[in-house]
Parts: sequence; C-alpha cells; structure tokens
Amino acid sequence: MRRDDALAIINEFVKTDSLRKHLLSVEAAMRAYARKYGEDEEKWGIAGLLHDFDWEICPSPDQHPAYGAGILRQRGVPEDIVRAVLTHGDHTGIPRESRMEKALFAVDELCGFLIAVALVRPTKSLSEVTPQAVRRKMKDKAFARNVRREDILKGAEELGVDLDEHITFVVDALKPVASSLGLNA
Repeated sequence: MRRDDALAIINEFVKTDSLRKHLLSVEAAMRAYARKYGEDEEKWGIAGLLHDFDWEICPSPDQHPAYGAGILRQRGVPEDIVRAVLTHGDHTGIPRESRMEKALFAVDELCGFLIAVALVRPTKSLSEVTPQAVRRKMKDKAFARNVRREDILKGAEELGVDLDEHITFVVDALKPVASSLGLNA
C-alpha cells in the first residue's frame, strides 16, 4: 500500500480538519519511530494515517476501530496495518504484540495532547512544548479532558521508553509537519 492509497481513504471518510490534523500528526510520529527502529517507514506511517479514519462514520465509539478494520480489509490494506489499527486502543481486547502496534498506541493520545499544549501557547509553537509543560498540563484534568492520560503513560511504558524522552521525540517528529497542523515549529 502507498501513502496515496491511504490518503484516498482519508479523503473519502474524514470530513473534519481536526481529525485530518490528528491523523497527519500520528503519521509523522510513526514515521519517526520507524526510522529510529530501522523499520518500514511507509508502512508505519500508513498505520498512523489510517488508525482513526473511521471515527466520524462509526456507528458507535465502542465499534471503533473494528468497524473501520472491515473497510480497510475490503480495500486490501495489509493485515499487519489493520492489526495495528485494531490494537491502538485497549477496548478491542486485542493485545499489542509488534513494535509497530506498541508505537501506534504510544503516539496516538500523546500527539493529540502535544498539539493541545502547543495551541494554548501564545506562539502556537512546538518549540515551547517541553516535557515539563506537558507533565504540568497532564495534571490539569480540565485541560484536553478527552485525552486519556493513563494511555500516554502506558504507551511509553509498553514501548519501553522514558516518558520525557518520548515526549521530546514526538515533539521533534511533529516539527516538520507543524504548519499542516496549524502550528509553528
């Protein structure tokens, strides 16, 4: 599968700018982790790009991402990408086994949270998003309240990385696509 194929699926099913930005951010983080681990950057990026494509069309939140997995299989998406999509949340009950699956879980909630932290900065700059700033905002339950803090912590643990290093790594991964996310690098 090529990125253009994944983008065609995104263009067909994703209607909101905020979800598109989230998918692009997770793609960037996945590509960076693939480079770090010497893995297939295209495959990992596509997994990140597709992981939430069904969010707006899914009949109910508890059916996400299983609903989308059926569509992806019909479109011929490789099974390892479909499995990564299926394991990016705990509610499916499918254990994360591969490094790609663990990375997708680890970056999903974190990307959303990092963008939220950057957006409340006067400069809207990722350069101001430090591990200390993220940890402070994580304590504020009203801030980005839909982001599951426990998933951010669990994701870093499952991936086997220090949380502060993980935050810094993902912030750096987002900087090249900052303008697409409505942010400054």
